[in-house]
Amino acid sequence: MTQASEIDPGSIELIDAEDIDVSAEQSQPATQSGLVRFLLGASLVLIAFNLRPVFSSASALLLEIRENFGLSPTGASLLTTLPVVCLGLFSPLAPRLARRIGTERTLLAVVVLLAIGTAARGTSSVPLLFLGTALAGACIAVGNVLLPGLVKRDFPDKAALVTGWYTMALCAGAAAGAGMTIPFEAALGGSIEGALAIWAVPALVVAVLWFPQVMATRKRPKGPTYVVKGMWGDRLAWHVTLFMGLQSALAYCVFGWLVPILRARGLDGVTAGAIVSVSVMVQAAACLIAPHLAVRGKDQRLINVALCAIAVIALLGLQFAPLSTVWIWAVLQGIGQGGLIAVALTVIVLRTQDSHSAAQLSGMAQCVGYTLAAIGPLIVGLIRSWTGSFAWSAVLFVALGLGAAINGWFAGKASHVNVETVKQSG
Repeated sequence: MTQASEIDPGSIELIDAEDIDVSAEQSQPATQSGLVRFLLGASLVLIAFNLRPVFSSASALLLEIRENFGLSPTGASLLTTLPVVCLGLFSPLAPRLARRIGTERTLLAVVVLLAIGTAARGTSSVPLLFLGTALAGACIAVGNVLLPGLVKRDFPDKAALVTGWYTMALCAGAAAGAGMTIPFEAALGGSIEGALAIWAVPALVVAVLWFPQVMATRKRPKGPTYVVKGMWGDRLAWHVTLFMGLQSALAYCVFGWLVPILRARGLDGVTAGAIVSVSVMVQAAACLIAPHLAVRGKDQRLINVALCAIAVIALLGLQFAPLSTVWIWAVLQGIGQGGLIAVALTVIVLRTQDSHSAAQLSGMAQCVGYTLAAIGPLIVGLIRSWTGSFAWSAVLFVALGLGAAINGWFAGKASHVNVETVKQSG
């Protein structure tokens, strides 16, 4: 096993999903031409771009969706929560699908079904609106799991660079959904359905680009597998998982409700969407910088707590501070939230002694964490329904931030989860 003293902080790869058996498929990056590798990397980045607009596009038009589809406040809350629930429920399926039909084929199915689910939201049917959202959420869950493994497999010499690009693509997709959906609605003659369905187009484009990679895949015999014992009973693992889940709950409150919160304060939809877009793009920059800061100290306790405080205080500023200052608070919120996402992924690596336990802890954190994260957007919607305003949601934001800070403090201690990794024959 790798000891803590042998870890090179500058080479840490962030794992945001349960590891998969990517050795089951042949990949020869060393012999591929520069053009082929560029197209492969570009395809992965474009897939990542498509994994976030479902969240932010619905948020941007939530008021119009409620009126157009006749949704109650509770129905709108369920719509924003549904894809986050699917992230937790369907992520465990990804490794099984990858082993059964191959990683490349699974990703192709993901982007095709994502396009279908996204397009289904563009009908006038309430059942299809929810069904399409659930299908899209399930596809995003699987895509979240598979992308890091492919990056590590196909770009072992440039894993950090490609990881940075696809992380920025995730943020760019969220920012585009928040900032472009209302302009798309205007360009389409006020069609809410069209503005929701148009996000199926980039998914279809990347499906076409990804198809040659599927055709070029060759299989080889499966290697040994590893079983990690004791993870679910380890206290440190639960602190890491709760840290991931609570900061994710805060993040999806931003994705799902910040635009409606800003619009309720009197901002027009385009401006509110632009503010969220700026905040999300700042998150991308923070994602690149925070891990390097996190590994410089002897542990991550202070940075975990500090980022929780910045994210929550900035979110309260967006909710209550004078509107003339919202852009400042948006930037600060992006710094805090983006940094939180990055350090939550970083502690998964730092609290484990080998890649297999890191993968297991990451899967636990994603499955439980995303399920927990779904509670945040749901409660915001219920508060809005019960009180007629978003003001009391500030109590929820503080509670989530406090819970994340407490668990982040314990997750940030320089120690390892107490687990055993056992090798099994293939």
